Amino acid sequence: MNPLLLAFITGLTTGGLSCLAVQGGLLASSLARQLEQDLINQPDAAGKKRTSKSQSHHPKPRPQTALPIALFLGAKLAAYTLLGFLLGLLGSVLTLNSTVRAILMIVIGIFMLGNALRMFNVHPIFRYFVIEPPSFITRYIRRTAKNGTEVVTPLFLGALTVLIPCGVTQGMMAIALGTGDPLQGAATLFAFTLGASPVFFIVAYLTTQIGARLEKYFMRFVAVVLLILGLVSVNNGLTLVGSPFSANNLMQAVFPAQSGQAVPVTPSSTLTLNAANNGYFPRTLYAKADEPILLNIVTDNTQSCARDFVIPKLGVETLLPATGTVPINIPAQAAGTVIHFTCSMGMYGGQIQFQ
Repeated sequence: MNPLLLAFITGLTTGGLSCLAVQGGLLASSLARQLEQDLINQPDAAGKKRTSKSQSHHPKPRPQTALPIALFLGAKLAAYTLLGFLLGLLGSVLTLNSTVRAILMIVIGIFMLGNALRMFNVHPIFRYFVIEPPSFITRYIRRTAKNGTEVVTPLFLGALTVLIPCGVTQGMMAIALGTGDPLQGAATLFAFTLGASPVFFIVAYLTTQIGARLEKYFMRFVAVVLLILGLVSVNNGLTLVGSPFSANNLMQAVFPAQSGQAVPVTPSSTLTLNAANNGYFPRTLYAKADEPILLNIVTDNTQSCARDFVIPKLGVETLLPATGTVPINIPAQAAGTVIHFTCSMGMYGGQIQFQ
């Protein structure tokens, strides 16, 4: 799958809810003035503007929040595109290896798990699992939300979302950094943020319209999503460092017949691995022990992260062509050794068993 399409789908399916859970405070600040103005300017039955006294005798008007939410998301899109450009520029100078990326994924996953448990009120200690801007920025935000115009406030606060990225966004930021290309980094965060915007807008708009009655159910849903994403991020990080305790590697160890190879074949000193858009096949390879191995990796119009091939234990990291064959020499290993391989994001993996 094209990396930009994958980034867009990630934003569309998970980014909106995850970002709303973390950045909802900034959005609420941007809407505060609009809500106040709607209440003040809404005429009562006599055609006069409502006062705090008259509001108690009339139903509350529906807030007009579509425009400020759209402005907020537009500023956010521009800010993250610029951030992606800067991260790609930095990545062209500073290259992250698989170990650093794995640690980043695990840290992000732990943060997301802690944030989900905080939302479930599991224990007071999880209140620390939330990223907030420095106090001087918070004070400035409040002054801006109070004194700014209906246009300036959401634009300014939408741009400030770069200071408190959600867990999924942080993962995409790591990908933008790893591209090592300013334009590719900008395109990655643009696609992700664009994908996250519709869900962000719909949920935020409906929440302001429906009111607080469904708020607790919505927050529980977001907490469940964060919990799942956190587990996935931690698992991908473990896969990327070649840990046998990742879910992928545990499944291969317990159910070898499910790993793309029905029965073990005769060990060979020359192996062929197909790197496809949806993973590596076969997922379990059998190699001769105590002699060097030649691993030929074949791609055929492969566009997913499977092109970024990693063998953590051997320190092998190579970017495969979209179509072609890349040979990799593996030194002799003792019988019973299992070497795990994966893509750069820890999404797809497999193993080589030496017999």
